Amino acid sequence: MTSKILIIGACGQIGSELTYKLREIHGIDNVIASDINTRKLDLVNSGPFVILDAKNFNAIKDCCKNNNIKTVYLMAALLSATGEKYPMEAWDLNMNSLFHVLNLAKGKVIDHVFWPSSIAVFGPSTPKENTPQYTAMEPTTVYGITKQVGERWCEYYHQKYDVDVRSIRYPGIISWKTLPGGGTTDYAVEIYHEALKHNKYECFLSENTALPMLFMDDAIKATIDIMAAKADTIKIRSSYNLSGISFTPKEITESIQKHIPEFKITYKPDFRQNIADSWPKSINDNEAREQWNWKHSFDLDAITKEMLTELKAK
Repeated sequence: MTSKILIIGACGQIGSELTYKLREIHGIDNVIASDINTRKLDLVNSGPFVILDAKNFNAIKDCCKNNNIKTVYLMAALLSATGEKYPMEAWDLNMNSLFHVLNLAKGKVIDHVFWPSSIAVFGPSTPKENTPQYTAMEPTTVYGITKQVGERWCEYYHQKYDVDVRSIRYPGIISWKTLPGGGTTDYAVEIYHEALKHNKYECFLSENTALPMLFMDDAIKATIDIMAAKADTIKIRSSYNLSGISFTPKEITESIQKHIPEFKITYKPDFRQNIADSWPKSINDNEAREQWNWKHSFDLDAITKEMLTELKAK
């Protein structure tokens, strides 16, 4: 019986696109998508799908055993902005789902785990420019706290129980295929939608707020690359820094104006400004580039061109 892949949280921003890409590589029937509901019908109807609560250990265990699942991508999480509104729910989902999957690997029910961390693990005491892999981490959001604690548990389970868990710290992710999911970097997706719909956008961050970003195609590539790498090349079992580019709302506006000259932006920073101010402006990801040959493909103008072209067609 062929071993299979389970994606938990497959209806989310990254989970949905990861599902399609993994099915392209491994075959539709070998990749089982799961989520707590069926809100994304196109994904639900595209291949094997099960309703699965990421907080229910026995349900995940049964799903893995019944389907001969050996690799789990745990993509379910409450993100930064949403997590601030519902802190205990964020802690419960983000932490318990990780324990469930790590314990299944510890018990040899599954063999491989991918779990995403985030630049939210960094805080005000972290160096803002070219943030190194190893540095001060004092996250100021519930989401960031769950990711920092999760990193420590991933490394612990690898060292103590030889669990093959791999992780990357995602920066902001930009995609035309899926709508924003409650993150602080979501302005960089919303702005393209609003540019095409209304030729204007009110940004919830100030104009010179630089944040690390990554185009979705690059994020999916990194996720697949790290899981395909030989185990002995993965030297970091907490989570790898990952970087593509960094830009500000002002710079993304200028990039859009090359295509839509009449586009205008205004600024009305809200509570997400404080979150963004606690995060790095740029990331040093030398370890990922050297150890498993990570490299990104999209710069800001390439992202803008792709976003506007595809959203217009959509």
